[in-house]
Amino acid sequence: MLLAHESDTIAAIATPIGEGGISVLRLSGPRAFEIADKGFRGGQKLSECAHLTARVGKFEDEGGRTIDQVVALVFRNPNSYTGEDVVELSCHGGMLVTRTLLETLLRFGARQADPGEFTKRAFLNGKIDLAQAEAVADLIHARSAAAYRSSLHQLQGSLSQQINRIKDHLMDALGLLELELDFAEEGYEFIDKEKVRAEIDKAVQQIDRLIDSYRVGRVYREGVKIVLAGAPNVGKSSLLNALLEENRAIVTDIPGTTRDIIEENLSIGGILFTITDTAGIREATDLVEREGIRRTEEKVATGDIVLFLVDASEPVSAEQIEQAKDISRKVKQRGGTCILVLNKIDLGVNMDPWVKRTDDLAGIPAISISAKTHSGLDVLKNEILQVVLQGGGMYQDGAVVVTNTRHHSALMRSKEGLIKALDSLSQGLTGEFIALDLRSALDSISEISGSVTTDDILNRIFARFCIGK
Repeated sequence: MLLAHESDTIAAIATPIGEGGISVLRLSGPRAFEIADKGFRGGQKLSECAHLTARVGKFEDEGGRTIDQVVALVFRNPNSYTGEDVVELSCHGGMLVTRTLLETLLRFGARQADPGEFTKRAFLNGKIDLAQAEAVADLIHARSAAAYRSSLHQLQGSLSQQINRIKDHLMDALGLLELELDFAEEGYEFIDKEKVRAEIDKAVQQIDRLIDSYRVGRVYREGVKIVLAGAPNVGKSSLLNALLEENRAIVTDIPGTTRDIIEENLSIGGILFTITDTAGIREATDLVEREGIRRTEEKVATGDIVLFLVDASEPVSAEQIEQAKDISRKVKQRGGTCILVLNKIDLGVNMDPWVKRTDDLAGIPAISISAKTHSGLDVLKNEILQVVLQGGGMYQDGAVVVTNTRHHSALMRSKEGLIKALDSLSQGLTGEFIALDLRSALDSISEISGSVTTDDILNRIFARFCIGK
């Protein structure tokens, strides 16, 4: 049921503002056809057109002046994105013509749509559930192939279907308990508590799989931060250029060339990485270099993966070993990983000294590469992927992956309720206590699809949408 504010007819520009081939404006609500007909001149009123009719005509303002030639596409409720009457107007792309057309629609009686209001109406009208609505925003903002695929699967209802299966198990268990509660006053106790336990166990197992998928799902959604660190002139900038396959950073034989932070996005195996080249770590010789090293230390402190580069053509020093161990320890303390990268193997150096010293590195993985010839880069990329996915591999195409923090929190709360229900069963408590925990678990997991939700949750979700979606 739409509130009064949400039953207005809304309008917005649905395409990015700027110059382009076309711009699309969207009208949705009970007066969509009436408002569009005030300006559309195409031989037939849009209110008289059948569903999925496209008509070409002029659009005029209230003074009869032509704004532009448009294509009007008619969607009749309930067979539209929002479930309401919808008109989409395609005009020539351009900021002035698009803005003029929108302002005319607003003067004709439409209201400017809030961010995400079209998708919010689709949810409120039962066209999609809340998980699918959130997938719309995730799909728009996807910056990697993995994020795109997981968002598309969620939009198609894969997560919702899994949630519904879990809810079925909980409803079956609740049904058994509540049947017994109906006869509690007569002193009957006839349900099979083991059957109730089995239904709860099934739900816990399925929730655990979804919770486990969040580790990979968060990577799909947010990406991974890689920081290149090490002494000056060990090849950090060369490695950045090699991974990006372009000359992004200046490379010279002069130590300390990089004095500021360089960040670029990189896709490896369909996963988004933000890779950061930093100033070489050494005793600074001037204020500028000192500031660059300070920024390096900040980035190292926040990186998910730190690639600590050393020049393998130089003798192994105790200082390098201790520096690598110190960085690895700090990175591990916050859940990250340090990889030792032995660079410049193209110089034909003897790797034995380094191989012998790797035992001193307390389990830090070491990869030998040449940033100049690109030798070993594939091995390094595979090691990075293994670290990110922790050996679990990429989820199969179409597999249900939880990418949303809100969903993960709801799953954790639901599991907590189920564990309490299992404890109550083990303690031999009556059905009222078990049912109470089950209802709490059911309410928590229902928040994902939106069958149980609040206005605050809805407002937070749709506020992150763009206007026009």
